[in-house]
Amino acid sequence: MTYTLPDLLHLMARLRDPQHGCPWDLKQDYASIVKHTLEEAFEVADTIERGDFEHLQGELGDLLFQVVYYSQLAREEGRFEFDGVVDAITRKLIRRHPHVFPTGELYAPLDTPHLSEEQVKTRWEAIKAEERAQKSAPEQLSLLDDVPAALPALSRAAKLQKRAATVGFDWPAALPVLDKVREELDEVLQAMADGDADALEDELGDLLFATVNLARHLKHDPEQALRRANRKFERRFRFIEQALREQGLPIEDRTLDELDALWGEAKRQEKNLPSCG
Repeated sequence: MTYTLPDLLHLMARLRDPQHGCPWDLKQDYASIVKHTLEEAFEVADTIERGDFEHLQGELGDLLFQVVYYSQLAREEGRFEFDGVVDAITRKLIRRHPHVFPTGELYAPLDTPHLSEEQVKTRWEAIKAEERAQKSAPEQLSLLDDVPAALPALSRAAKLQKRAATVGFDWPAALPVLDKVREELDEVLQAMADGDADALEDELGDLLFATVNLARHLKHDPEQALRRANRKFERRFRFIEQALREQGLPIEDRTLDELDALWGEAKRQEKNLPSCG
């Protein structure tokens, strides 16, 4: 037997049954499960980035369950149901893809003109701008509307920059952005010399923002790049721990030079270079 989406919706309703449901699930509300939603989304991303496709199905199921959970809460309050979520996203995607659904009909014949990726992006942004205009009064309308404040900071910085770039507020190429990164680094150094903690935090933020801009111009996602760097750091640090463990040496007693030498060895092994030892 293979369970389907109606079975999952039924399971969710049972978990939230006031008399016979799960005590933990009955205590939850929208806010309390947000952290779980974020964790599940990042676990999907991590699984894909590691190429662990054997476990991707399970991680996607965990993420889907979060949507089902919110929908059950909304159903209990008479706000909307899961079918409404499906209907809303389907209508939105039809509306935002007129080059695929020119008649606005989901099952219309597949006979549409070919557009370049750039043309598709331009139309996509124009349609999203129309949607933003419908949500706000003209005097309050901003290109930056609906960029979620809860996004990870690196991702939000990139999205804010991308929005501003649609009206020409952007560097023309990557090299000027690199000059800006150097400028921001100099300002960090000055704030360090001044001993002004508040100014230092401000300048560090500017440096990170400029670095995100550089990643965007180089066509790399900054969040993904940093996750990759995190994995690399973890991999190399674990190598240090394992090497010292095999020698029976406590890591906390090693000097920085010793640890750095093992770090270099980890790098050489990753790159298949001969040891300097």
